[in-house]
Amino acid sequence: MDDLSQDIRFALRQLRKRPAFALTAVAVLALGLCASVAIFAFVDAALIRPLPYREPARLVGVYERIPFCELCNLSFPDYLDWKRLNRSFSSLDVYQTSGMMLPQPDGSELVRGIRVTASFFRTLGVSPVYGRDFAAGEDTPQAPRTVILSYATWQTRYGGRRDVIGKTVTLSGSPNIIIGVLPPAFHFAPGRRAEFWTAYHQNPTGCDQRRGCHGLYGIARLKDGVSLQQANTDVAIIAQQLEKLYPDSNRGQGSKIVALEDVIVGSIRTILIVLLICAGLLLLIASINVASLLLVRSESRRREMAVRSGLGASAGRLMGQFLTEAFILVGAGAAIGLIGAKWAIVLLTRLIPQSLMSGMPYLDGLGLNLHTLAFAAAIGVLEIVLFTVTPILRLPLGDLRGGLAEGTRGSVGIAWRRLGANLMVLELAIAVVLLVGAGLLSKSLYRVLQVDLGIQPDHVAIVQMAAPMSRYGKNEQQIALAQNVVSKIESLPGVESAALSSLLPLQGGNTIWIRIAGRPYHGEHNEVMFREVSSAYFETLHAKLIKGRSFTDADSMSKHQVTVIDRKLEAKYFPGEDPIGKQILNNPTDPPMEVIGVVDDIREGALDSDTWPALYLPFNQHPDNEFAIVVRTAQNERSILPALTRAIHQIDPGISTFGESTMTEQVNDSPAAYIRRSSAWVVSGFAALAFILGVVGLYGVIAYSVSQRTREIGVRMAFGAQSIAVYRLVLKEAAWLAGIGIAIGLVVAAVAATSLQPLLFGVGARDAATMLTVAVLLGIASLLASFIPARRAASVDPVEALRSE
Repeated sequence: MDDLSQDIRFALRQLRKRPAFALTAVAVLALGLCASVAIFAFVDAALIRPLPYREPARLVGVYERIPFCELCNLSFPDYLDWKRLNRSFSSLDVYQTSGMMLPQPDGSELVRGIRVTASFFRTLGVSPVYGRDFAAGEDTPQAPRTVILSYATWQTRYGGRRDVIGKTVTLSGSPNIIIGVLPPAFHFAPGRRAEFWTAYHQNPTGCDQRRGCHGLYGIARLKDGVSLQQANTDVAIIAQQLEKLYPDSNRGQGSKIVALEDVIVGSIRTILIVLLICAGLLLLIASINVASLLLVRSESRRREMAVRSGLGASAGRLMGQFLTEAFILVGAGAAIGLIGAKWAIVLLTRLIPQSLMSGMPYLDGLGLNLHTLAFAAAIGVLEIVLFTVTPILRLPLGDLRGGLAEGTRGSVGIAWRRLGANLMVLELAIAVVLLVGAGLLSKSLYRVLQVDLGIQPDHVAIVQMAAPMSRYGKNEQQIALAQNVVSKIESLPGVESAALSSLLPLQGGNTIWIRIAGRPYHGEHNEVMFREVSSAYFETLHAKLIKGRSFTDADSMSKHQVTVIDRKLEAKYFPGEDPIGKQILNNPTDPPMEVIGVVDDIREGALDSDTWPALYLPFNQHPDNEFAIVVRTAQNERSILPALTRAIHQIDPGISTFGESTMTEQVNDSPAAYIRRSSAWVVSGFAALAFILGVVGLYGVIAYSVSQRTREIGVRMAFGAQSIAVYRLVLKEAAWLAGIGIAIGLVVAAVAATSLQPLLFGVGARDAATMLTVAVLLGIASLLASFIPARRAASVDPVEALRSE
């Protein structure tokens, strides 16, 4: 303990005598650890922490598959057949997300709910903390309606009272008996923080009776000993059987079984792994820089160590001194780094749009938990070992005579120049990898945001609404409400036009099968997107009408059915002919829809994927009680949002409004844009820091090299060497180091960039322009950083240089 106390005091004195070294080392360590721990916290929450279910590795998502949709939802009849015929699942259930109207004293509120089959929670292996689960048969049409509350809903809406069990809550006009409360740790990401879980009651006359009506998602538990591959093979055979039995509805329809973990976090797995690797590379650069500082410092301590050894200090005693100094440096850096990581986690979480955050419940309570602290401790231990061993390898702890003899800078300087050069090559190579990654991601973000939307998103405000079915359950009521809402909003100051749609652009969803009247049909999956829109929809979005006409208010339910198609649908189903006047069918029993116009393609799906052909139906012929309102305004679109909600509530306070935003925000916060923007920002931040550390590190190596070669330079100048020759000497050394580091970095980046492929859009993983730009940028910066030492060397006075030796 006396030795330890002495070592600590001596280490603190040493660091106090060299504050620049101490502050630089601690700051660099804190920076590297802060970035690594912050990113690891997200990786731990999403990829490492187990899902809150029993044996989550046995859970799978169950989907149907068609050529242009890899993971499509199920039809209820197909679900029943898969459940009955499969040999791979111990249980199979379906769920469906939906908005539910919850009565409030001042009107009604649209809340998120999920309808599930009775054994859904038993399949997950989750039991309510209070009350009971759905009983077998409780999801049949004749069974009483029941509901289970999420824990958060139980706390916020019911004050955590246990007597809520058995109470009744009205959801979308139907009374439901509360039978249970889910555990506080339970989450189900596909449900996006659902508040109410109701039993799925099959509709005996609606969509649930048609194999061509797909609106459900499946979840299953694999039997013991059954692998994912075996389950895929088993269900694929069933899908083939159904295809033969029901060719009109199941032709070309396969199956797909996916691990539930991939369903929940598959979309962000790549970005998290990439960010963790980038944070690790930044930490590596920080560690290299600190190790370099320790090596430089250790060269000046050779005589000190030799003297201490001569006075009786053992090698173990001297090693203990270095261990203590490393522990103090790493401890200080870790303390500051953890504080920074805590704030970085909060900042990164706040940068996630609320619309996306609702689908990531596993990020709730994100912070410095035991896993992240253990990760930080592991990094700290590795760095202590590194920073202890680094100076020991360079010092003659057992060679007293050699340590005393090496008092000049010659041999020491040569050794350090070689080692420092190698470290800088490695550091520059890592900087190149990060800079190339940042460049590729930034270019992808730019390309995504430049995608042609087919509309003009500026000056467009959006609000979504849902009216209670009890007052707006009939078609005439829904049409009258829609007309009243549009008329009321158009009368507001600054509003140029207003329209409504069942779904907004970029949201995807809602597809139907079509067939062309008069053409043979053999059950082909002619699947297209569709939207119900009002007459001014295309005008409000500034979408271009190519031919024919748009809808008018006269296109009512009493008139023949009409539709407007986009150019993609025209090219696919009416190649080389005029589609105006042609008829499209959905079901043979439904009236045909006459094509009255063709509109330019509107980006209805994700920004980074091809959208399906789309057709548009007049709202007056296909009314609903839920829709989105789009408003073009001459003023700032965000400033008008409060007026829009007030106008709707003036019509009926019982109408729920939600999703107030602008079309520009819809584009910028879409998943395709956000994932690339967030990854580009974070990786660019890491790359910028790596760039600075790399260039500064190169400056340090060249400056140290110049200081060690002062006598050599003085001799050269005494024999007539010009300043330009000295510049050439120093810059040539820097150019070699930078060139080798950049070359190695480009090779590694070309290989590593393939891992970014899922995040890239409109740019290849080996984009030559990006790599050339990084090489030129880092090369110029390296030469500029070396110019200062070169200038100092060129200004050496030969007499003074020789005299100092």
